[in-house]
Amino acid sequence: MLRQNIASGELATAEDQLNTLQAQSPADPAADSLQRELAEAYLQRSQVSLQKGDVNAAATALARARALMPKAPALVGGVNGAITQARKAELEQAEAALKAAEAKPAAKVIDPAATSTPVALDTTHIRKMQAQLDDIATDVVNYNCDVVIQVPRKADAPWLEALLRKRVNKLNPALEWKLSHRVDRAQPAIVIVSPAKP
Repeated sequence: MLRQNIASGELATAEDQLNTLQAQSPADPAADSLQRELAEAYLQRSQVSLQKGDVNAAATALARARALMPKAPALVGGVNGAITQARKAELEQAEAALKAAEAKPAAKVIDPAATSTPVALDTTHIRKMQAQLDDIATDVVNYNCDVVIQVPRKADAPWLEALLRKRVNKLNPALEWKLSHRVDRAQPAIVIVSPAKP
């Protein structure tokens, strides 16, 4: 039964059965052989988990193999080194992502952590509105944002879209972003800026 559980991957159950066997018959020579088989099964699970990129599962399985075979360090040495390397790679990846986030310039009008930021356009003062569109375009490029322009009159949409598209293209002509509009007669002109999800 214990060997069946090892073969079918029920290693925790097999370990419980082994503990029961060792408690009931401490001198049973079969227990040593079963203990080694179980340790090797845990080691194999550790290697498979590592190949799948699941470093935590690999480390857990390796710890179980070590506990079962404390006198066989060679058994676990290679996997241990691979887990250490994988953890180091994970850490380096996280550090690189953090550096990339820190390298981004400060947002001008959006909250980068928010799903979207509505910016009310000052359409009564053309210079202020142009400055707002400059800032919005900068954030669109720096934070890879999609934009919805909400206008009270349908006729305003193409004009505002053209002004914003021109600014974004000037900063980064290769940027892939979505620009759309909707009409809401009850609201003033608003630009809704949504940063890309990391």
